[in-house]
Amino acid sequence: MTPTQTLTTPGFSMTYDSQAALFFPPPQTFADTGLPASFIQDLALKVIYFAGEIQAHAVAEEMRLPHSNLVENALAFLVKEEFCQITGATGYSERAYKYIVTGKGSNKAQELIARNQYAGPAPVPLAVYNDVMRRQSIGSLAVSRETIRKAFSDIVISDTMLRRVGPAVNSARSIFLYGPPGNGKTIIAEHMARLLGGNIYIPHAVYADGQIIRVYDQISHKAIHENGRSSVGGDLARRDTRWVLCQRPFTVVGGELTLESLDLVYDPISKTYEAPFQMKANGGMFLVDDFGRQVMKPQMLLNRWIVPLEKRYDYLTLQTGKQIEIPFDVLIVFSTNLDPRDLTDEAFLRRIRYKINVPNPSWEEFRAIFQMNCAQRGIAYDEEMFKYLVLEHFVKVKREPKAVHPRDLLDQLVDIARYLQKEPRLETELLDAAVDGYFVKL
Repeated sequence: MTPTQTLTTPGFSMTYDSQAALFFPPPQTFADTGLPASFIQDLALKVIYFAGEIQAHAVAEEMRLPHSNLVENALAFLVKEEFCQITGATGYSERAYKYIVTGKGSNKAQELIARNQYAGPAPVPLAVYNDVMRRQSIGSLAVSRETIRKAFSDIVISDTMLRRVGPAVNSARSIFLYGPPGNGKTIIAEHMARLLGGNIYIPHAVYADGQIIRVYDQISHKAIHENGRSSVGGDLARRDTRWVLCQRPFTVVGGELTLESLDLVYDPISKTYEAPFQMKANGGMFLVDDFGRQVMKPQMLLNRWIVPLEKRYDYLTLQTGKQIEIPFDVLIVFSTNLDPRDLTDEAFLRRIRYKINVPNPSWEEFRAIFQMNCAQRGIAYDEEMFKYLVLEHFVKVKREPKAVHPRDLLDQLVDIARYLQKEPRLETELLDAAVDGYFVKL
């Protein structure tokens, strides 16, 4: 695909700019939005109804659609049908006209709200969403030894581990991180997310079979500022602002994950849907942390994802019972402290592309982690005191080193030093107190 190629889907078009990034020209007509004209008119009416009184340009900004030709035509229709009326203006342009709903319009708005209360950015059609997400696929990304070393430069990690992580990320499919607790599986996953790089466009909402699915949210997605303006708002005239330019998503779930949350979540009050985790993570990474600690049995989750992992698409179910297909373009990472053999069977593990064991650190790695954590806290490193810590509190008591121990013990040491009103430093008194307050004596 060349940087100047134009791609077209019915009711939608996009091009690649000089940086090979997707570009969406703003829609000029109802047809350009891919939505029925009646839907846009109804949406404008609900926006005005909820606002009480609102200017035309504010209606356009709320709907993330251009005023010229599009929103102005919707407003003209509402006035013609006596659903709305103009109450005044703050300028000479039609964009400055103020609108309120009439009695007839109020009845119509309440009828529409009974169907759904959505009155926000105009959605994009499901077919367009699917097309765009596939064109922004993480499968086109490539990680080299140089980029992975740079991404992991702020933590201690062996070259052996990096040689496993790099190809796993390049697969853009699925990874199983396992091993004893406290050795940085979650940290490794977070650094993997950095390797995805680049930005993608996420729609505020998707229109599917007459239903609204909310996709963009500020928790799952980090919006990028374009030309000093937030890409979330509707003030970027150069492109279709129904799409938000975001960093590639990094979605993390833990024990709260349920089977129901992996399908469309219907709100009976607003009568709209919230996209499930994997849909919000499309084009990025989905980390299932503490896999095996969820309320549901691991096998249920694994069975749910057998088809998506193989076919790269998923099916979601509407309240009507109709199923819709969406891309499953996610680097999915399972992280667990449990024995994989206790969680799943060989058939499922075959579907996981990469299985990476994250073991306890060697003593050399433990020292490097300790030194790094000392530097981060402004504590002078002392080799003799480090040896004292290892011999007295690890070797003698047969305690295995964990990657998390230096961080936690030094934090304890700082807390104790602050209480004693003394400078935090590596000395036997503070180290012994830190160990005593951190480890459980069985």
